[in-house]
Amino acid sequence: MQNFHAFSCLFRKKYLISDKISMIMPQILSKEIRNRIVSGGENKMYTISDFADLNNDSLVTRVLSRLEEEGMLVRLTQGLYLYPKQTRFGIVKPTPYEIAQAVAGKDHAKVIPSGAMALNELGLSTQIPTNAVFITNGTPRTIKVGNQTITLKRAVPKMFSFQSTLFPLAITAMKDLGAANVDDTMATRIIEILSKDDKEAIKADFLKAPAWIRKKLAPLYS
Repeated sequence: MQNFHAFSCLFRKKYLISDKISMIMPQILSKEIRNRIVSGGENKMYTISDFADLNNDSLVTRVLSRLEEEGMLVRLTQGLYLYPKQTRFGIVKPTPYEIAQAVAGKDHAKVIPSGAMALNELGLSTQIPTNAVFITNGTPRTIKVGNQTITLKRAVPKMFSFQSTLFPLAITAMKDLGAANVDDTMATRIIEILSKDDKEAIKADFLKAPAWIRKKLAPLYS
């Protein structure tokens, strides 16, 4: 009888300890999530996968949602939150390119601006389209952020084999314009922009370009 009583007391003690731990752990993890976000700095985006090591996706989801309600985070789209940079003019919002990079980065994938977005990134246009299109080697998807649509389209692996940063932008921009619309003036502007990048990398990338683009940008390889 004494043994049973001792066992019963031990069981209740363990239960109470376990119950106390289950109450404390969410508080600890919530504080950890908040601290990580603050230490990561302003103008950074987060998804649940950023806290995968905590092994509690449901709690992370609740904490991120609560931090949004508190005004600490801004929800850009479903599952994507921003720890914003505040200025006297308001919140500094990330560009479509930054959002696309953040989303693709969670899958360890890359993105390259395409069409009008590539023209914008190269400085050949000041317009940011309402539908910002990017090519990716990851999962294709469409993201709605306010009035902005961000589309990730799957592309062939070759597009992600370039060594330089600017050359793949030039290719997607020129493909969007079409050979007939890339006159000598436009080609010269593109060459001037590409000349600012690593020369050896540009020359290596030049050889991978379609024939008509190599012809338009021939001075790069001279």
